[in-house]
Amino acid sequence: MFILKTLSLAMALGMQPFAAPVAAPPLIQVQTNGFATWVANFRNRAARAGISDRTFNAAFAGVQYLPDTVRRDRNQSEFVKPLAEYMATAASDLRVKGGRDMLRQHARLLAQLEARYGVEPHVIVAFWGMESNYGKRRGETPLISTLATLAFDGRRGRFFEKQLISALKILQRGDISPSQMTGSWAGAMGHTQFIPTTFDAYAVDFTGDGRRDIWSDDPSDALASTAAYLKRFGWRKGQPWGVEVRLPAGFDFARTNRAVKMAPADWARLGVRGTDGREVPNYGTASLITPTGGRGPAFLVFRNFDVISRYNNAEAYMIGVGRLGDRLRGLGPLQTDFPAGERDLFRAERRELQQRLTAAGFNTGGIDGKVGPATRRAIRAYQNAARLPADGYASMSLLQRLR
Repeated sequence: MFILKTLSLAMALGMQPFAAPVAAPPLIQVQTNGFATWVANFRNRAARAGISDRTFNAAFAGVQYLPDTVRRDRNQSEFVKPLAEYMATAASDLRVKGGRDMLRQHARLLAQLEARYGVEPHVIVAFWGMESNYGKRRGETPLISTLATLAFDGRRGRFFEKQLISALKILQRGDISPSQMTGSWAGAMGHTQFIPTTFDAYAVDFTGDGRRDIWSDDPSDALASTAAYLKRFGWRKGQPWGVEVRLPAGFDFARTNRAVKMAPADWARLGVRGTDGREVPNYGTASLITPTGGRGPAFLVFRNFDVISRYNNAEAYMIGVGRLGDRLRGLGPLQTDFPAGERDLFRAERRELQQRLTAAGFNTGGIDGKVGPATRRAIRAYQNAARLPADGYASMSLLQRLR
């Protein structure tokens, strides 16, 4: 997915990063002459970044242009799965069972990681489960071909060329051989799906064999790297990502904003309490979120929720990791279900919602497809006028009502 910039022990001892003959530039298997020209030009840029001819030749031996990767990258249509459906997969009984099996199987390793990095076993395993289903889906596409194809394609060329340079540095340090460096079609690698630049910055050699090997069937380095990453961004041991809460009647949903942070006691004075009716323990300042509006569950979320966002900033992912971790440590299901079928709107639908609200006299501050504070204020104003719960949520049911 993302992720110390340290030389491996092998490199520090002057060992060769991998066995490969020093030869003339290899024959590049390509689909277009343009790709071959790009590779030839990229060789110069790689050299300026410190990549040796030996590393380049070994990495690009047999590289291929991957048209399917380009097709998938260009055709990533906007897709918004209903949160109820997403959560049913993220924290499914099957995934929870698999995670508990991993907790038992790797108990010693996870205890060592907790002692060194201060990240609880159920948290580490939750990321592992979300990213690769506990190593079952690490990706089998040759990474250099993937990154070279996407860099050449140009849609996000600068980003993917940066990833490609980092991948070559990983090879040059001897963490992995070119044939073993595989990943997803989009360039994420290993058990917990780091992209090369994130690996370059945060991956660790926990086993002490001189290599940061997140691809191996042994997940030690991968799980340690995830724990190191979370520690780097401020993970607080013992603090939950969030706590499900109940809101009082007539609650002011304008406060459901991650920029609004208060102590649990202050939220309790506003009537926000845990599902057991008690004040939420003081885990630190918290924000209140209602991911599917007033009809769905509400959560007080803490600093660790923000740390999860450094891994993936999609709110559904953040809640998914949090809830999977909760289930792995023995917590039960949510007290309030996510509404069936409710999902975030597509961009075109958000623009339509803004247009219709504006036409009805509720100013959204522009028609840009972004649901920011002005649009949420307009939604709440409309909901108040229509005597609806004023949760400010841009829902499909609201859009249908405006139609």
